[in-house]
Amino acid sequence: MYRTLEYLRGISDSDARRLRAAGIRHTNQLLHRTSIEIDRQRLSKRTGISVARLLEFAHQCTLMEVSGMERHRQTVRRFGIETIKDLRAQDADDLHSKLVDAIGLAGAPSRSDVQYWISQATALDIIEEPEPAPPLPVVT
Repeated sequence: MYRTLEYLRGISDSDARRLRAAGIRHTNQLLHRTSIEIDRQRLSKRTGISVARLLEFAHQCTLMEVSGMERHRQTVRRFGIETIKDLRAQDADDLHSKLVDAIGLAGAPSRSDVQYWISQATALDIIEEPEPAPPLPVVT
């Protein structure tokens, strides 16, 4: 989904300005320019935005791509679901139950909607996570 950069939670005016200067106008472009670690590093050098912050923005962008979840994204985040991997790991019945408790039956998505979100999470899992730091050698 094409959203302006200001839809990203926590993005500053300065961040948005620097991303636009790099040719990124909306969240879909940002997602495609930050899904791979090397691309985040390059963009970080061009914009001065940290690689970790770009990764956070990339995760937000992928959640924006889940069809039908827009109205409930903030509530889902309150349950600790910040990434597509977090969403994919959810049990549909459990997540639906939490949404009903938080929103009420009339405003909550249907169980099949929640199942659909989780099924989309598999296809949208395109973010390359950073390599874990190698363990430090033990000096004896």
